[in-house]
Amino acid sequence: MNKILQSLQRTFLAGLFTAAPIALTIYIIGLIFRVLDKPTATFLKRYDIEFPGLGIIISIIFVFLLGIIITNVLGRKLFSWGEKFLASLPIVNPIYNTVKQITNAFSGSSSRAFRKVVYIEYPRHGLWTIAFVTAESNNGQGQEFYHLFVPTTPNPTSGFYLVIPREDAIESQLNVEQGLKTVISGGALANQKTPIITERLPKPN
Repeated sequence: MNKILQSLQRTFLAGLFTAAPIALTIYIIGLIFRVLDKPTATFLKRYDIEFPGLGIIISIIFVFLLGIIITNVLGRKLFSWGEKFLASLPIVNPIYNTVKQITNAFSGSSSRAFRKVVYIEYPRHGLWTIAFVTAESNNGQGQEFYHLFVPTTPNPTSGFYLVIPREDAIESQLNVEQGLKTVISGGALANQKTPIITERLPKPN
């Protein structure tokens, strides 16, 4: 009887773990579509224009046109003025800057983007974690430092900021995308080979 229950449990879990990513993907896509469709659809409804999916199409066109505008000189100038206006608003400014920094970090579109992925001993000696190099500095005496963002799992948008001597970090041989996948998956998608070498403890007699 126990073997039958265990077999049923394994079968159920296999189906659950297969269905979960599919269901989550469908949910996220549906959420994105609703976010894109609702504002435009609400506006069109005022003029008695109702067409399923029209709000999404208009939103996509709007984002595309915004991309065209922002990639030319005049558009960048207007955008810069808009950012300066937001910076003058006490409540809006910190929220906008935080969101922008996170977006830039993951898009790689600014100097704040992650430069490379390293391994460091954190939170204590003997434990290793992935960290992203955001900047480098020196103390004027020849010692170089890494400025690091240590993300949390599975949400890499939160984490810790550390400054450590460069020699205390090990190059991971991962690109930023691979590093993010490793963090988000909780290590399930980690590289099978690691450059980490630990000191072997002497075997007890």
